[in-house]
Amino acid sequence: MQGTIDGFSYGAVTPVAAFLMACLGAALGLRCTSRSLRTERSFKAGWLALGATSIGSGIWTMHFIAMIGFSVEGVTISYDKPITFASLAVAIGMVAIGIFIVGYRGATPMAMVTGGTITGLGVATMHYLGMAGMRLEGQFEYDTFTVALSVVIAVVAATTALWAAVSIHGFLPSLGASVVMGVAVSGMHYTGMAALSVHLHPGALAGPASAGGRAAPLLPLMIGPGCFLILAAVVVMFDPLMVMGSPDWDDPRAMDGAGRPPGIPAQRQIPRFGTHADPASFHSRPRDPAPPGEW
Repeated sequence: MQGTIDGFSYGAVTPVAAFLMACLGAALGLRCTSRSLRTERSFKAGWLALGATSIGSGIWTMHFIAMIGFSVEGVTISYDKPITFASLAVAIGMVAIGIFIVGYRGATPMAMVTGGTITGLGVATMHYLGMAGMRLEGQFEYDTFTVALSVVIAVVAATTALWAAVSIHGFLPSLGASVVMGVAVSGMHYTGMAALSVHLHPGALAGPASAGGRAAPLLPLMIGPGCFLILAAVVVMFDPLMVMGSPDWDDPRAMDGAGRPPGIPAQRQIPRFGTHADPASFHSRPRDPAPPGEW
């Protein structure tokens, strides 16, 4: 028997909240990736790891916030915790691979395509693995073409986001890029959900499923990733370079003709000959003949 699916049980509340969470994770991840390009090599891995965890946590949290609004009429839905947390690990791990490739290889075409493809496949894998963790009295079926379309959206979104991370500098442009990624990730999620149909087992209907019964299993699972995103946001807020981008003196175009940043006075030059800093210089230069009458 075909189940009746409702992906918007709470109206626009869950899609908007999921979109905002995707934007938050993308914004933190992109800023951390951009920051890693302007730091010492010893700290690069730390910033990239923070960025990957932020993006992975944001996408995972976005997925399950959206799933709070998902229901099948007359069926109670539960979640397998090991598979649910495995989807989080897959999201962070595959996003990390893509980000590290771009972070260490730079914005070369091969690095962008490879990193974006791996990151996008990680996002898609997280989505469908998370769906595999759902438990109900029925069986899921997917439309192959729509699933493929959702994967393409994920790969294009990830590639665009990584390009923005290494090519766009400044707070407002990066904020715009995170919004674009949030739209793309949300679009990928709901495209994947559009591919879904549920065939219920005989006798599965047990009356209307309550909204509280759907939300209760998910909310405790999202506490950890949600707290991490808050802590990552604190790190970004207390690093001025993360928020404002490179200062003026890191921009070669801001240098004056002498190669100095604006507002920095020229250093005083110490004479080479005849200084106490170089006693030998008193004898390294021939004396000028004294004018007559000064003896």
